[in-house]
Amino acid sequence: MDFFDPGKKYAVLSLFTFCVLISCLSAEIEKMRYDSPLVVEEIHVGVILDMKSREGRIVLSCISAAVSDFYQLHKNYSTRVVLHSRDSKGEPLHALSAALNLLNDIKVEALIGAQTSMEAHLLADLGEAAKVPVMSLSEPSPPPLNDNKYPFRIGIIPDQTSLAMAISAIFDIFKWKDVTLVYDENTDYGKNIIPAVVNSFQETNVCIVHTSSIAASSTNEQIIEELHKLMELKTKVFLVHISHLLVPRLFLNAKKLGMMSDGYVWFMTSSSMNFLHSMDSNVIESMEGVLGLKSHIPASTGLQNLTSRLRRKFYIEYPNMEVTELSPYGIWAYDATWVLAEAVERTRSKNYTKSFSKHGVVLLREILQTGFKGLSGEVQYPDGKLTSGGFEIVNVVGKEERTVGFWPCKEEKTTKESCMPLSNRRNLLFTDNLETINWPGRSKRQLSSEIKLRIGVPVKVGFKELVGVEHDLQTNRTYVTGISIDVFETAIKALPYKVHYEFFPFENANGVMAGAYNDLVYQVYLKNYDAVVGDTTITSNRSQYVDFTIPYTDLGVGMLVPNEKDNMWIFLKPLSTGLWITSAGFFILTGFVVWLIERPVNEEFQGTRWQQIGTIFWFSFSTLVFAHREKLLNNLAKFVVIIWVFVVLILTSSYTATLASMMTVKQIQLNSVGSYIGYQSGSLGVIMNLNFKGIKPYRSVEEYANALSKGSKHGGVSAIIDEVPYINIFLAKYSADYSMIKTRSTTNGFAFVFPKGSKLVHDVSRQIEHMREEGKLIEMEKTWSLRKTTLMSEEATTTDPSTLDLYSFRGLFLVTGISSAFALFLFLIFSTTFRNLIRKQLQLIGRQLQRLRMYSCPI
Repeated sequence: MDFFDPGKKYAVLSLFTFCVLISCLSAEIEKMRYDSPLVVEEIHVGVILDMKSREGRIVLSCISAAVSDFYQLHKNYSTRVVLHSRDSKGEPLHALSAALNLLNDIKVEALIGAQTSMEAHLLADLGEAAKVPVMSLSEPSPPPLNDNKYPFRIGIIPDQTSLAMAISAIFDIFKWKDVTLVYDENTDYGKNIIPAVVNSFQETNVCIVHTSSIAASSTNEQIIEELHKLMELKTKVFLVHISHLLVPRLFLNAKKLGMMSDGYVWFMTSSSMNFLHSMDSNVIESMEGVLGLKSHIPASTGLQNLTSRLRRKFYIEYPNMEVTELSPYGIWAYDATWVLAEAVERTRSKNYTKSFSKHGVVLLREILQTGFKGLSGEVQYPDGKLTSGGFEIVNVVGKEERTVGFWPCKEEKTTKESCMPLSNRRNLLFTDNLETINWPGRSKRQLSSEIKLRIGVPVKVGFKELVGVEHDLQTNRTYVTGISIDVFETAIKALPYKVHYEFFPFENANGVMAGAYNDLVYQVYLKNYDAVVGDTTITSNRSQYVDFTIPYTDLGVGMLVPNEKDNMWIFLKPLSTGLWITSAGFFILTGFVVWLIERPVNEEFQGTRWQQIGTIFWFSFSTLVFAHREKLLNNLAKFVVIIWVFVVLILTSSYTATLASMMTVKQIQLNSVGSYIGYQSGSLGVIMNLNFKGIKPYRSVEEYANALSKGSKHGGVSAIIDEVPYINIFLAKYSADYSMIKTRSTTNGFAFVFPKGSKLVHDVSRQIEHMREEGKLIEMEKTWSLRKTTLMSEEATTTDPSTLDLYSFRGLFLVTGISSAFALFLFLIFSTTFRNLIRKQLQLIGRQLQRLRMYSCPI
């Protein structure tokens, strides 16, 4: 082929020219398509922030940048979000007024803002009424009991529950069981977290033993005064949830007082740690050793570019406001704006109705269904709440913060890649997950979770099986023994953390108890003791200022009485004399009636005169044990015997029960003149509640026995009223001569005493439950003679048996008497044999009378 041929050269040139023209035309058409004005719909969105605050300016700048970046990427969208900003001036009412203006005048279709809890509450109510989505930067106050109360509110920041769970998990790994909560006073911001923290702490058995509230308006003198109160507490672990504006004054003053030294732990929530970068270097330096949580925002190129752009913007617009990094609130607002813009486009692209109220519902649904990977991670709002991306565990070292771990975490060794979205399950941490932590005072040693207790014990003269105090003068040591001590020590050893304790007898210089039991218990309230271990009864009055564990002994009080002395005639005492005579008479009467009815037809009731008399007595008294062997032939006799057997059954049962009671205990009349009741010295309240008169105090088992042996007539007492454990100790030594009757559940048993709110109440109570289930408590009671081998039944001790009299059984005898008379009457009327017998007897009598007259007349 000859390339230089003129014809061919022309053809190639023509083809090349054609291709160039086609390319230019296509480019021009494409350019015209993009340059032509696109018909877009403007969607008005209101932004309500405190424009004079640092945070308000950052958040507004992030929202504006989000709108610009979104439509730079989505130029072909048919909608455009138009922002209308309003200044709330930090006042909830100004925020509400601005929202009304935006809704009524501008006709905005969504609101972004609510930097405070009160603003969130007001705007949530307004959004519900207007059916307009409200994207909120804080949680409403008070927190709604029902999550569906504000369906148009969308929380664009993590809720307090995830923060509380993270705090609880970290406290659990360090085994901190007691904590003091420091929060903002008179602000919903500080109070809102308390319910969530308390609920989460309950799962890990952490106890908030003290709360300290500090107002943002407090002076330095007031803050120092509050810090002095914190220094006096035993608990040196402080959970701080305050505004970042209050942080500088709190920690600068704490450092002056020496509270940033070894032995203290300061743990800050993300509410303050998220703003640590904006604080002065001297403030950060004063916080050295502080551990806390910071919302996790993963590093990315997009975040770096946004930060650089806004830093230049702030440098121009606000030269005095230095921004080194964006706050999490600004980043969350940035992502929320992207979600809103995308949801707005979806509502228009799906040709939804343009009705204002209907559009709000549709827009809300689209926002909740929209999700994407934003600057803060995976962004979604299920149930109107932002899915938490987790927290960084940061430690303040020198003048900077250092990340030492993450929560929640997947791997045993934590890296940034191991942070995962929060789930409903509690994610556990281990100390291996964390890097080395610098504690206050530049200490590498973790604050010990051990607890040290000063325990008060009562000093008793008797009943040392419960608690006894002995002083060894040779070794100058004090020994405390008893079942109370054994139960307490066993429970403490079973706890999952160490508790060091020391017993201090509650005594004066003479070695005598320094007061009553109420005085001893009140020492815990006065913080002179950390607990009381001994035979301390649970009462409602004491429970007003201390907490009790569950009882470890039997409940209630009992009555201690001497057993009845041997009496050979005691078997006669159950029935009165009149009842004995009446019963015997009816036995004979019934036998006679049966004999009279059966004799004419029954050979077993016939014979000589003496045989018939023996039969009458034998038959009647044999019914007492249902041993009569004579066969009855007459139905009337059978009727009489059936009624009589029923009467005999009632008599014998009553007799047996009364005799058994009389042979078991001696019955006393407590309210009779001259009877005295004994009680244990120091427990007068127990017996006073039972309304007894004539009372005498005693202190030991020996004194109890001596008083009961004398009786009321000889300077002693007729009975002792005391709590069941004391009586069991007494009966372990004197069970042969005395018995317990009339037990009543009028007291709540013995328990251990702790200060109000102490976590040891729950933990020790749980161990007591385990000991009771495993049978260890019963074994200890047997060891210390608190468990009797035999117990009287409640039925035998609840009533006082007395002699049975005729009055109580007059109905029975009336029934059997009428029955016998009725049967005899019928027998006389209808019995032919008996009538013939009577006729013969009458004839015999008539002949005898005639003979007498004949002999009496003279011849």
